[in-house]
Amino acid sequence: MIRAIFFDIDGTLISMKTRRFEPELIRALHQLKDQGIRLCIASGRPPVQLPLLGADFNAFPWDALILMNGQYCLDENGECFRKMPIPQEALRQLVPWLKTTADYPCTFYEIDYMYDLRFNQGMYDYLKSLGKEEQMPKVDDPVRSFTHDTYQICPYFDASRDEEWLKHAPGMKSARWTPAFADMIPEGGGKPEGIRAALEKWGISREECMTFGDGGNDISMLRYAGIGVAMGNAADDVKAAADYVCPACEDSGILEAFRHFKLLQ
Repeated sequence: MIRAIFFDIDGTLISMKTRRFEPELIRALHQLKDQGIRLCIASGRPPVQLPLLGADFNAFPWDALILMNGQYCLDENGECFRKMPIPQEALRQLVPWLKTTADYPCTFYEIDYMYDLRFNQGMYDYLKSLGKEEQMPKVDDPVRSFTHDTYQICPYFDASRDEEWLKHAPGMKSARWTPAFADMIPEGGGKPEGIRAALEKWGISREECMTFGDGGNDISMLRYAGIGVAMGNAADDVKAAADYVCPACEDSGILEAFRHFKLLQ
């Protein structure tokens, strides 16, 4: 029996094309909550970016928010029950190297603040498409990370540069969602770790949970859950890690999966 479901956001709950949290899906989620199923987010997004997702998303009564790929987790009351910042030994080695050699944008994420090593045209274009370019991160000195907990760093380059970057960041790993950038997090982190912490709070086994995702950083949680569902718009390696592949996000894939697994009454 499924007692908890964890959803990625971008390309899973919310279409990358429409940027809408569809009313039909919201109604179905409320029905599942009425049946006692816990509904949660498992995303690479930081808390500071949640307002970008709109009023409907933020008004929904999520049972947990697994954010920054499991590095910062909040319960239904907004209380933190798990946090794992990047180790200082990694930052002390990484930051001087970045400041002297990085020829790409690189975004640092704290709980309530994010900043860039240099201007990030890709992020500006994305925010402008939402009409929210005023929320562009500031350019700041990453030496700040020596005195402020940093949970995730996103360098904007393709996967061919991950290995070199990680040589200068001991104790970190890549949780890449898109070819455009990587989510760099502590080695002991990841979405399954946040999910595990939530399930332990509620006394729910991993076999009783379901996960939905579409990106490379979702593969580990699809494998961790009792049922892992990949979206039809996911890459082939993500689909291969899943127990079931539903239609694309734009084709009401989550609703189809609910019906397939007979979760909707």
